[in-house]
Amino acid sequence: MSLTPILLGALALLVLLVAGVAIWATSSSRRNRGVAVSSTTPLAEVEPAPGDEVPLELPEPSAGRMHRLRSRLARSQGLGSGLLALLSRDVIDAATWTEVEEALLSADLGVGPTQELLAALHTRVRVDAVRTPGEVRAILRDELLTLVNPTLDRTISSTRHDELPAVILVVGVNGTGKTTTVGKLARVLIADGHNVVLAAADTFRAAAADQLQTWGERVGASVVRGPEGGDPAAVAFDAVRAGIDAGADAVIIDTAGRLHTKVGLMDELGKVKRIVERQASIDEVLLVLDATTGQNGLVQARVFAEVVKVTGIVLTKLDGTAKGGIVVAVQRELGIPVKLVGLGEGADDLAPFDAAEFVDALLTAAN
Repeated sequence: MSLTPILLGALALLVLLVAGVAIWATSSSRRNRGVAVSSTTPLAEVEPAPGDEVPLELPEPSAGRMHRLRSRLARSQGLGSGLLALLSRDVIDAATWTEVEEALLSADLGVGPTQELLAALHTRVRVDAVRTPGEVRAILRDELLTLVNPTLDRTISSTRHDELPAVILVVGVNGTGKTTTVGKLARVLIADGHNVVLAAADTFRAAAADQLQTWGERVGASVVRGPEGGDPAAVAFDAVRAGIDAGADAVIIDTAGRLHTKVGLMDELGKVKRIVERQASIDEVLLVLDATTGQNGLVQARVFAEVVKVTGIVLTKLDGTAKGGIVVAVQRELGIPVKLVGLGEGADDLAPFDAAEFVDALLTAAN
């Protein structure tokens, strides 16, 4: 009996077996592909399957973003609208100054800054005898710029140091655009050449981790996430560890924002901070505020500032119905600079805050 048919049959079975294993491996890889990193999965195990990668987007550079988006910022008309017309009147009497005061207060500037600006404008208008629109615009720009304070340090700590990644903790109540801000911030940093790891530590909102994962996939940022309802501190800890192992420049941690459970939320944030600091210092704590809430946002800011040392403010939705004066009010109230502003719904509509661009946009809106 010839052995040839037997050998051929065995060879065919071997080929089928190898093909089956390959198909199973590809299927398994695709089920576990992308940036869906569990709290126990090393970064090396989360590369997308060959030929199945999510097309990476190239974010636009952060430099000059606020200038490019200035027309959107000009929609915040509360502070600029009408002021030039009021101060350019032939006769500026007590009634005019009352109208100026009302305009400033309605723009969420706050009582203290409003009185300061009124006093400065009153003195310069009287002493310099300004009347032309150009002169009025110049003094108004100078005084507004002084209130916004261009000397504040608005840089974001995002550079690797002491062989550790910079750790950025992002806090704020649900509904302010916090998770979206984390995704957009990742784009800002990646556009500027940084390697970023994201931590989906808002484990109590089911959509938050999926949303953050989508942001990460678009720009190639790794995302560390845990089970729904899991321990946020554990996710944050694992993300920092992943960032250290990968040599990342920055780790951005998204946190829960359930203000209606204030005590539990604040305890949770404190725990996240303590756990993270076992491996690396927290270099930046960014508080996300919805600019359209005006003075109510200051209440939220005080609550968070009691628990974590907030280093910067992110004002979202500043392109819509927001009143521009909130920038001054929040900085004055908290002594913390506005570092980033959201100026639209687009992926690259988060801009580093520039005081001069901000004031010029407000005055443009007054035309």
